[in-house]
Parts: sequence; C-alpha cells; structure tokens
Amino acid sequence: MDVLLLFGRTSRSDLGITEIATELGITKAAVHRILTALRSRDLISLDTATRRYALGHAAIGLGRAYLARTDVRAMAAPELRELSRLTGETATLSIRRGDTRMYLDQAVPNQELRMEVSLGIPYPLHAGSSSKAFLAFLDEAEVDGYLQRHPLKALTDKTITTKPGLRKELAAVRKRGYAISYGERQEGAASIAAPILDHDGHVIATMSVSGPITRFKPRLTQNAPHLLEAAARVSAQLGYDPGR
Repeated sequence: MDVLLLFGRTSRSDLGITEIATELGITKAAVHRILTALRSRDLISLDTATRRYALGHAAIGLGRAYLARTDVRAMAAPELRELSRLTGETATLSIRRGDTRMYLDQAVPNQELRMEVSLGIPYPLHAGSSSKAFLAFLDEAEVDGYLQRHPLKALTDKTITTKPGLRKELAAVRKRGYAISYGERQEGAASIAAPILDHDGHVIATMSVSGPITRFKPRLTQNAPHLLEAAARVSAQLGYDPGR
C-alpha cells in the first residue's frame, strides 16, 4: 500500500525502483516484488524501454470511484464552469486531507495562456490562496496544532514563513471572506479562494480562481464577488445557513 500511495502523492509521472526504495526505506528486492504484484492487477504499469513505473489503468478506476462518491465535487462542478466563464480564468475546487489540501476538480478557460493544476497532489496549508482559505476558517486549536507540527517552508520567495505574519494574514482572510495569493505557492500565479462550509459551519472545501499574475492581478478584486457567490451557493446545498 505504501508503494501504491507513493505514486499517488508524487509530482513525478513515473518512478524507478531505486527512487521508491530510497523514499520508503525498503530494499530494492522488496520493491520489485511489490511492483510485480501491483502490475499483475494493472494498478501499476512498466515502460519496458526506460524500466520506470507509473500508475496503471486500474488505479484510474479506483480514483473515479472515489470522486463519484464525493458529493461536493458534483455540487461544485457547474459552479466551477460558470465561474471560469465569468472570470475568464481557471476555477478550482480543493479538499483537505489532514494537514494538507489537494485539488479535486477544475474548470479551465478557452485561453492560450492559462493556469492548470494537478489533481490529487497534497500541498501545505500555509501557502497559496486555497490553502489559506482552509487554515483561516479552522478553529484556533486546529490552527495552533498545525503551526506546532509544521515549519512554514517557503515554496517561493513570496510564501509567508513566519507565524506572526501568517496569523495576521489569516485574520485578514477571515475579515475579507476570501484569501489572496500573489505567487505564494506557484511563481507567476495570482489567485483568490473562498471557503465552502457545511451545515455546522465547518470548512470542508475551498473554491478558487487563478490566472497568470500579469493578467489576473489587476482584475482580482473585481472578480471576488463572483467567487463568493459561487462558494455560498455550494455551501447552501450543504445546509449552511449564514444567519443561523
């Protein structure tokens, strides 16, 4: 399972036996036996020319089955498409997994120069608008726990890496209702993100709009209402009542 999950969380398209063994701290012989078993069920495929391994078509079936049961994705899909149409930029949906968050879905505009994200890759909760929109709307105990467990590593030279600086930013996000990022997670990208809340007011997902910083930054705040309205509609479907 650790070998299979490694393929799911890596940003690389394929892996070699030595890379897997080093990453997981197991012998190359053990890795080879595991890969042979996974290949027999088409969960892993082998490129015979390069001798490197990648996820097989059976793994795609597992992923689709999981996504089909994630109701928030189905609820948000039409909102993402409309949000992308209104803003002319990429609209995304993210979910939280422990101390990370990952993109679950996206809608991309019909533009030659556009942002596209990788689905299912875990990212820390302190860098980028989608991540900060999660962290800002967690309760204080969860925020404190995250800051105790994780150093604030820089993903770019724009990432907030001090605890006081991040706390100040999270307070601004809560007051504004949405998070802003100018190249904090990915250089050259500008984005805004808002929380999707369930019937208890807990943040269960975030919705964002992102684009090349030179094009989207001047239009970022004027598109914030579209984002907030879309996130509110999905939250309402999940039973969230802001007046309660």
